[in-house]
Amino acid sequence: MEERFRQQLAFLLELDHLKTIYRQTYVLHEDRTENDAEHSFHLAIMACVLAEYAREPVDVLHTVKMVLIHDVVEIDAGDTYAYDEAGNQTKAAREQKAADRLFALLPPEQCAEYRGLWDEFEARKTPEAKFANALDRIQPMLLNYEKGGISWKKRDITVDQVVRRNCGITDDGSVQIGALATAIIEAARKEGMLREDTDE
Repeated sequence: MEERFRQQLAFLLELDHLKTIYRQTYVLHEDRTENDAEHSFHLAIMACVLAEYAREPVDVLHTVKMVLIHDVVEIDAGDTYAYDEAGNQTKAAREQKAADRLFALLPPEQCAEYRGLWDEFEARKTPEAKFANALDRIQPMLLNYEKGGISWKKRDITVDQVVRRNCGITDDGSVQIGALATAIIEAARKEGMLREDTDE
């Protein structure tokens, strides 16, 4: 078997692990959380459907590639819950190490391309990365709200925590998605899905 093809297959087989990395967000129609493969697929469809709402014009294929690759590092680093303060202190180092190993499975030019997409997503500087990050923040918020705030309630998450994590980033990528994030937070507050910060 040609070496290039062997390397590509090794990477693709490694990605099957994404189906076993479970996140904190619940799927709507079953009593279970989604896995990273499901999350990435959902973001890719969202990028296609909602591209017109990006704050700046975006290359849709580039954005789709980015959201499909953005959580590959969790194969090694694991899923770090958004509001886990201790876990988030070591997240960047764990994910950089994972990126070094996983993308290196690919042939050199593809390693550079896909590692570049991951780095671009993390940096949040390009229109595509800003939009991709907005989608990555709104998707779990939307599912969690539609599921009655199950994940927020389970961990006693406050309004302020959700605002700090999501509002600036969603608005940076899309005015409409930013407005949706604000509306979800306000509705969740009123409906008792998020704890009022004054209760702390």
